[in-house]
Amino acid sequence: MRSAVRLRILITCGVLVVAGIGGWQLLPSDDVRSDPITVGTTDEVTSLDPAGAYDAGSWAMYSNVFQSLLTFKPGFTTPVPDAAKNCRFVGSKLTTYACTLRDDLTFSNGHKITADDVRFSFERMMSIKTDVGPAPLFPTLQKVVANGQKVTFQLSGRDATFPLKLATGAGSIVDHTAYSAKGLRRDNVVDGSGPYVLREYRPGVSARLEPNPNYRGAIAKSGRPVIVKYFKESEQLAEAWRAKQVDVTHRQMPPAFLDKLNESAPTDTKITEAASAEIRNLNFNVRPDSVMAEKAVRQAVAAVVDRPAITTGPYRSTVEPLYSLIPQGFVGHSTAFYDAYPEPSTSRAKKLLRSAGVDTPVKFTLGHRKDATYAAEAAELKKQLEETGLFEVKVVPVAWTEFQKEYAQGKFDAYTVGWLPDFPDSDSFTAPLVGTDNTLHNKFSSAAIDSLIASTQQYSDRARATEDFKAIQDEVAKEVPLVPLWQKKDYVLSTEEVAGSQYLSDGTGIWRLWELSWI
Repeated sequence: MRSAVRLRILITCGVLVVAGIGGWQLLPSDDVRSDPITVGTTDEVTSLDPAGAYDAGSWAMYSNVFQSLLTFKPGFTTPVPDAAKNCRFVGSKLTTYACTLRDDLTFSNGHKITADDVRFSFERMMSIKTDVGPAPLFPTLQKVVANGQKVTFQLSGRDATFPLKLATGAGSIVDHTAYSAKGLRRDNVVDGSGPYVLREYRPGVSARLEPNPNYRGAIAKSGRPVIVKYFKESEQLAEAWRAKQVDVTHRQMPPAFLDKLNESAPTDTKITEAASAEIRNLNFNVRPDSVMAEKAVRQAVAAVVDRPAITTGPYRSTVEPLYSLIPQGFVGHSTAFYDAYPEPSTSRAKKLLRSAGVDTPVKFTLGHRKDATYAAEAAELKKQLEETGLFEVKVVPVAWTEFQKEYAQGKFDAYTVGWLPDFPDSDSFTAPLVGTDNTLHNKFSSAAIDSLIASTQQYSDRARATEDFKAIQDEVAKEVPLVPLWQKKDYVLSTEEVAGSQYLSDGTGIWRLWELSWI
């Protein structure tokens, strides 16, 4: 057996820097295996239709079976053409963006891809506008025009981040003859033009992907056949790894498992550990019928939450306390919540509630995705809040797909949700999370925050938006539509027989299954 190899990777502002690589062979051997590489994950695909999902599991699939006009190369924050030959802003106002489509593209069903398909894909997504869809990512998109091989996007205001958004799963191009303009596709079939073709799909169980011989775009290499296995809970994924039922795992292994792995890794295991941009927040439903509509209640919760107890308890130090909306490594990161609430304080929480005339104990529901780790997190939050005597918390675990729908409908007063950036820019943590009509569907709206978000989007030089991003975080700490909890490290495990697993976690939000190969 070869000795265990640990890859330590630092991601800063979405840029990948390899800090150390052990001596294992990266090139495939002469006797190449043809059997599929099996990847295990707990990230569930909620919809194969890109107009119907805005979650990590679904977008991981989209980046392999669909194609966008632009994409990100590993470790880079500036998008490059994929389905497009070229793209650019027209003029200096940053309100018109034009792309010229490649002329050699076909969908997996054999249909030629045209600019009309691109226009249709965006108009359809914006029109369907499902509760858990990606339409909120494009608040400035007013009109899409197709003319020959050229597609032009008209924006309502300056948005330097628009090319970054085109490179996400929300920019997936679909066949206008295979997808309805009025509703989501439900047959579990994909007609895309990405580097893989979906050959078999069993919802919640597995997906079989094979290289697409007709793919044309930014990716030069052809991948290996891959089977993705989906697990409902992290403990199930860990058990599958122990039983050697998967060759690679990514998101999410149990904290206790990772804690032991950090102490003593098996000799046949390769570990990629990355400083991830994944965060987790405690979100508040501010609808009038929720107790969290009262700002003082939200502030009181923020005054009590003990992050270190969460990170070292349920998460075994596999995550780090987060005191801001924007995580470390991104432009404008601050410690706004630490500045406003430096230490957990029952007396301060009591004063906030008393001053607002709020009766105690404040009773509220706390929803979370059904999983042992998230249950432990919710139990710790409940314990912290109830020990003050100021709150009475009812914890409600729900399976992921239903959980998304229920928090979007306002079924919980508070709910915990993890967040991965859609693209490597601080805007991915502001507009989608605290802007009006945000993806958390908590009905929070702030004219001051919306104005600051619009201000950040006008700068092509993103460093110029630093002060506006800090101002947004200060406002969030005052209004408390959410409480940041933690920022995690990302772990990818693979057997010593697989190369390329480190590319599943590189900070760009793209799941690069085509980089996997047998050694």
